[in-house]
Amino acid sequence: MALPDVLMRIELLQSAFQPRAPAPAQPLQGTVSTESSGLGSFAATLQTAQSGTALGGAQLAGSGTSAGLAALNLARAEVGVAEQPPGSNDSPRIAQFRQATAGSGVGPWCAYFVSWAAREAGVPLGDQGQGFGRVDDVYAWAQRVGKAQPASAGPPQPGDLIVWDEHIGIVESVLPDGQIQTVEGNSSDQVSRRVHDASGGGAIGYVRLG
Repeated sequence: MALPDVLMRIELLQSAFQPRAPAPAQPLQGTVSTESSGLGSFAATLQTAQSGTALGGAQLAGSGTSAGLAALNLARAEVGVAEQPPGSNDSPRIAQFRQATAGSGVGPWCAYFVSWAAREAGVPLGDQGQGFGRVDDVYAWAQRVGKAQPASAGPPQPGDLIVWDEHIGIVESVLPDGQIQTVEGNSSDQVSRRVHDASGGGAIGYVRLG
């Protein structure tokens, strides 16, 4: 075999054993990038929607005052505290609520409860911070000092005291259908969560703390 033929064969063999450069990767059929599909914007939208949800879907009527929210958080922690025995208007814990009012004895304690929550939040009820044992006294004081608003003035804010004839509680939230969720002392002989219609179940008005 002539020398040129030998050299040509060697060159062909060498090229056959050299690794080939990989071809550029092609996208799989039906797949798209996160950016082009809008998945990134969807994730951002989902995060925004989640951050805007409050209290299991409840829409708050307002942010509430810092003092009102502090009183509300204190009240929430007492849900389930009950009279011992039932119907006695008393228990070791209820006796502590009662201490937030000046000179009050054992008796209906819904006003004791909100007086306690307000005092513990740093905004005691009354001109001297004496608290109140009677609901009428709470609302009369609030009207005198400009902290009261009638129920007809619009929805309450979380942390507002909600006042009925002879009963009082704390507003927790306004639900999407307008119903008002509350935390109330002396409700079925205990601290209870309740839901009332948009009028607050016939509420007289509200007291804004702070």
